[in-house]
Amino acid sequence: MATVKFDEATRLYPGNDKPSVDRLNIDIEDGEFLVLVGPSGCGKSTSLRMLAGLEEVNAGKIWIGDRDVTNLSPKDRDVAMVFQNYALYPHMSVADNMGFALKIAGVDKGEIRKRVEEAAKILDLSQYLERKPKALSGGQRQRVAMGRAIVRSPQVFLMDEPLSNLDAKLRVQTRTQIASLQRRLGVTTVYVTHDQVEAMTMGDRVAVLKDGILQQCDSPRHMYDHPNNVFVAGFIGSPAMNLLDVQAGDGGVDVGGSTVPVERARLAGASGGNLTLGVRPEDLELTTEGQGIPVTVDVVEELGADAYIYGSTKARQHIEADDDNDAPEKPFIARVDGRRPPKKGDTVYLAPKQGHLHLFDAESGARLGD
Repeated sequence: MATVKFDEATRLYPGNDKPSVDRLNIDIEDGEFLVLVGPSGCGKSTSLRMLAGLEEVNAGKIWIGDRDVTNLSPKDRDVAMVFQNYALYPHMSVADNMGFALKIAGVDKGEIRKRVEEAAKILDLSQYLERKPKALSGGQRQRVAMGRAIVRSPQVFLMDEPLSNLDAKLRVQTRTQIASLQRRLGVTTVYVTHDQVEAMTMGDRVAVLKDGILQQCDSPRHMYDHPNNVFVAGFIGSPAMNLLDVQAGDGGVDVGGSTVPVERARLAGASGGNLTLGVRPEDLELTTEGQGIPVTVDVVEELGADAYIYGSTKARQHIEADDDNDAPEKPFIARVDGRRPPKKGDTVYLAPKQGHLHLFDAESGARLGD
């Protein structure tokens, strides 16, 4: 086991003007489970492949433990990778697939069998060792791919969207198994996914990338409660945070003709008084007319104890609209009591709960205040 360090690591593909990964800095602790997450094309898989030695590092360095591995070949880095497509040999049994890397390395047959059986027991694959991959389900094949990584006893596990080929129910089950297994083995793990729910539920820390640039690296809870910028705020959380362009006024911000109170100190850093207000669906409560954000209900999604209302509110877009009647409608989501939800077509007023309002500068997107 070892620490991992991206030190200004950059990857610029030939023919591109813009780096796919731009000066990435992340320190990963020994035994930590770090998740790289972001939209397609953000550079998360490229970052993982740079760590694996499958992509060239054009600038900066990558460290595993106290070794600079930037220019080492993949086989000399002591890492094991689990791919999206499993990458199993169809003509080999499960046992042979799991032990193949050890066989190539010249490990004694008895030792190989011992390690394979230990890994199979951990992964509940003991009864499948003599089967071929085609006789296994998708989830079982993914566990075989993980077993192949485990038997090598690497310093670092690398996982590139390993659950994306599984159905929704199996994906939830398998991600729990992976997180539990990693904690039991204590191996430093870097995991790539585009699914932010997967990232939040699995990682000790989550690193959010956009256009090759690290936006925030933090614990799931702190990132959820204190996103660094508008992008992280909108990307992390399901349903997504409501984000509205508003203007600072006396004692707060103006939303659809209603004033939402905000401490004056939090408004000080705004460029020209233009702000982006963010509030999560669960941090809203119904209030009296004129006391909160007016929302016209379009859809009510009843889930039993809770309900989500999907609607719209008129939010002034800075200089685009002279008054709220000309303001475009913005989508808005709120969680309400499932036993007494509003009706479709109703106009309700929603106030952010105390201490759960997020403010961002409209120009830079950076978080304002605490």
